[in-house]
This record gives sequence, structure tokens and C-alpha cells, in this order.
Amino acid sequence: MLQLQDMQLEGTGLGMRRALLSPFLSTQPNTVDFLEVAPENWIGLGGRYGRQFKQIAEQYRFVLHGLSLSIGSPAPLDVELVKSIKQFMDEHNIDIYTEHLSYCSDNGHLYDLMPIPFTEDAVKYVGNRIKQVQDILERQIAIENVSYYAAPEPKEMSELDFVNAVLNEADCGLLLDVNNIYVNSINHSYDAKEFLHGLPGERISYIHVAGHYNEAEDLIVDTHGADVIEPVWQLLEETYRHFGVVPTLLERDFNLPPLHELLEETQQIRDLQKKWQTESVLDGAAS
Repeated sequence: MLQLQDMQLEGTGLGMRRALLSPFLSTQPNTVDFLEVAPENWIGLGGRYGRQFKQIAEQYRFVLHGLSLSIGSPAPLDVELVKSIKQFMDEHNIDIYTEHLSYCSDNGHLYDLMPIPFTEDAVKYVGNRIKQVQDILERQIAIENVSYYAAPEPKEMSELDFVNAVLNEADCGLLLDVNNIYVNSINHSYDAKEFLHGLPGERISYIHVAGHYNEAEDLIVDTHGADVIEPVWQLLEETYRHFGVVPTLLERDFNLPPLHELLEETQQIRDLQKKWQTESVLDGAAS
């Protein structure tokens, strides 16, 4: 099985949406090193979009971030979906696939990411399903820490302990979503830095940063529909300070601004990475 440490990314990424295909091809920005797509939106896509995707895939490295695997669902794993994802990865020379530590289906699709109860039984159940996916893909995958709005019951452990237990049980990677840590820290009243420091840095594949919506003083909704705010940038910096510089991708799913505005945010990621790479070199020289 191909291991994540053998698939290392570098630099700054951007979530690719269909509306960005034409402007991206005409601009060919040098502030983006890799691109991310949801495979469900691109598998079997032909016509103009299919041709544009293939053209970009020949120029940039792609990673996949799934939407509907529903890894924690009580329904059987969608093996046919996983097989089609493997074929898509092989076809486009893509080696990294990530999904959410949540579920979104049972007898039908729920169209939302539902939290999994933080229990030992759930750890074993989800871990076994991740292993099954990895066996089919013949690749280690990464699982994303998710935002949630109601604490699932029963609750035998903390969110942090649950995430770490699943990663260990499945022997998989972590897609670290910094915005989700910030959102959950407000919604569930915990210390974001303490949560961050409790994660296993050696398992991080890459990082997500995104914007969100403030519904109330104590309720934030993870929308990916706004600019990244300063506290999330600060938490990203803390991530680099604590773990070292990690490849980082800007997620923007709704209220898409012009490409040049998105590239301003990817440039901000790039600037922070350069800053903390320099800090690391200076610290190494000083020691």
C-alpha cells in the first residue's frame, strides 16, 4: 500500500471549482502549487469541463477531498464509489484522497456532515471502514477533523481523543482543518491551541483554511463562503510554529469572488509559510 509519507505535497493549494476553470487556465497563477477537487463532482465528467480538467491536471498536482463516502454511516460502505475513485486517481495520476470524519447517509443522503458519537465502538467501526477503503485504493488516506454543532451521544471521550483514536486504529493520515478547530472551539467552548497541540503532527497530510459565518456570539457556521478571518490566520501560524510548515489549501465553496481575490489569500498562506520556514532555519542555526 502506498503510504502518505511517500506522497508528500509542498506549498500552497486551492480548491478548484468549475467556475474557476477558465480563469485559472488563462491566468496560470504561480502562487498555487496544488489543487483539490471532490471526486464525486468530476468522475465521468465530459465536454468542456472534462477537457479543461484534464488540461489543468497535466499542469498541476491534484488531491481529492471526498464528500459522500459517509465513513461513519450505519449503511454498508459504498464499495463501487471507492472503486470509481481509484480508477479516477489512476487515470489522472492522483495519489492523495481525503474524507471527513463524519457521516452523511443512512437509507438516503442527508446532505450534511453529521458527527459520529465519540465512543470506543465507533472508533473500531470507523477504523475498520477506513482500512477497507485503503485496501481498495491501495493507498493510505487522510481523514479530516470536522465541525459539528450538537455533541453526539453517547459520549465516552473528548473530540480530541476520538480523532486520535481513529487515526491510530485505522493507521491513516490527518487532513487538518484549522478553521474547523476554531469553529468548534467557539461552539463547544474549548481552547483551540490546546486541541491543536494534542494532534499527531506526524500524521498531517495537509491543512485546510477557510471562512465561516458568525450566526451568534457563541455559534459559528462552517460555510467556506467567506474570507479567512484573523483568528484563523493566527491559528494557522500557531500550527506552523508547533508542527513546522505544512502544505496548506484554501477552501472556498460559496460566494466565490474573482480568482485574483482568492489568489490574494493563497499568497497570504505562502507568505506565512515563508516566514515560518525562515524562523525554522534561524532556530536551527541558533541551536
